[in-house]
Amino acid sequence: MSEILPPTAPSSGGTGRSDKTILGRSVPQMTSDSESDIDNVRRNQSLAELTGFSHEPDTPTVVIKVGTSTIMRESSPASDSVVTASSVAEAAGMSLDADEGELAISTLALLTDTILTLKRGGFGVVLVTSGAVGMGCREMGITQRPDSLAAKQALAAVGQLKLMQAYADLFRLGNQPVAQVLLSRTDFTQKHQYFNARNTLMELLKLGVIPIVNENDTVATEELRFGDNDSLSAFVAGLVSAKWLFLLTDVDQLYTDNPRNNPDAEPIAVVKNIEELDVGFGQSGKGGTQWGTGGMITKIVAARLATAAGVTVCVSHGRHPHRILDFVMNRGEMCGTVFIARSRKAAIRKGRKRWIAQGLVPRGKIWIDDGAVRAIRMKKSLFPVGVRKVEGSFESNNSITVLDLQDREVACGISNFSRDECEMILGKHSDEVNEILGYHADEELIHRGNLVVFKMEDC
Repeated sequence: MSEILPPTAPSSGGTGRSDKTILGRSVPQMTSDSESDIDNVRRNQSLAELTGFSHEPDTPTVVIKVGTSTIMRESSPASDSVVTASSVAEAAGMSLDADEGELAISTLALLTDTILTLKRGGFGVVLVTSGAVGMGCREMGITQRPDSLAAKQALAAVGQLKLMQAYADLFRLGNQPVAQVLLSRTDFTQKHQYFNARNTLMELLKLGVIPIVNENDTVATEELRFGDNDSLSAFVAGLVSAKWLFLLTDVDQLYTDNPRNNPDAEPIAVVKNIEELDVGFGQSGKGGTQWGTGGMITKIVAARLATAAGVTVCVSHGRHPHRILDFVMNRGEMCGTVFIARSRKAAIRKGRKRWIAQGLVPRGKIWIDDGAVRAIRMKKSLFPVGVRKVEGSFESNNSITVLDLQDREVACGISNFSRDECEMILGKHSDEVNEILGYHADEELIHRGNLVVFKMEDC
């Protein structure tokens, strides 16, 4: 993106504000400095001209994932460095009686203001939100997140309504239409549903609407669900061909270890090759709130998915959503941890290949020899002769993961054979396959049109 000229300083008149009532509470309505920044940029040159994008359909798109730790209040060590209304009141000897588990309206107001500023600057924005189960617990007076899937699904049904009501109220203050989009993992595994979801999101962006996405928890199953919205946001970023994905969380950036437990943990500013990332989290990298399901490990997985699709990813603190503006407009110092996207040449950009790589759930694994690895890197199909080992339970036309003999993922694709058939023909030449199987079969185990080969930098 071309460099955007820095905005002129805001006027000395200060920040205007008026009080609005949201969910029964008085909330300051702000005209932020960031909004003035956009107006100043507009006076010089439009963002569309500066970025080289036309307004539609090639408007640069930003996907923002906001975690439960950001939108719901909870006493957490991660918030020690953040100045909030509660911390100021406590220092002054007052009590705001803010119950644990309620919506952090002040943070959501800042997030809304940031998104509105991006919209006015010519960006398309998709918001991926967590918090439905937590809101359901709050609404029903439940103090602990339940363990059973049925209970979580029921509470998500209750909480999703309240969550969307909060967002709708906030965006209504800026005359901004929003749409609820609930997606399940199944929507990505079926080709027609995958492209229907893409077309719907792209049409909403074209209309100037902000899609607010969450997992459709009420119909998801344990076997086929995202489980955390970090992965969902990565899929959505790929789906809409986003330029940036922001994962807002309860820490300011990625560290070499869990900073809550290890004072020597060092921050990581930039990740160029995610496969070389060496971090340790303990307790599986679990996040700092009982209401959420994510953590740093899920964010690394999401970053791997998104960067493979050519999306730049930034992990940043959710209490400072305005930093998104600094990032996309090349202003000030870089904050958070940035995962560099693959180059346009290396990224998985074709719709069908992206669906195979990100939409389908692999049902098995095969290991191939060095000769087969070289062949598929030369855009050849994968033949049984190069296969050395098979694992998993899959049928023909299922997705499988392809690994080299060093256990590195080198590709994924749609298999022409079942697990049992692969076992029978592994290591065999194509002219032997028909005789072994007893019927006329495909020569290729995975045809090159159904094969997504990962670049060397990702293996």
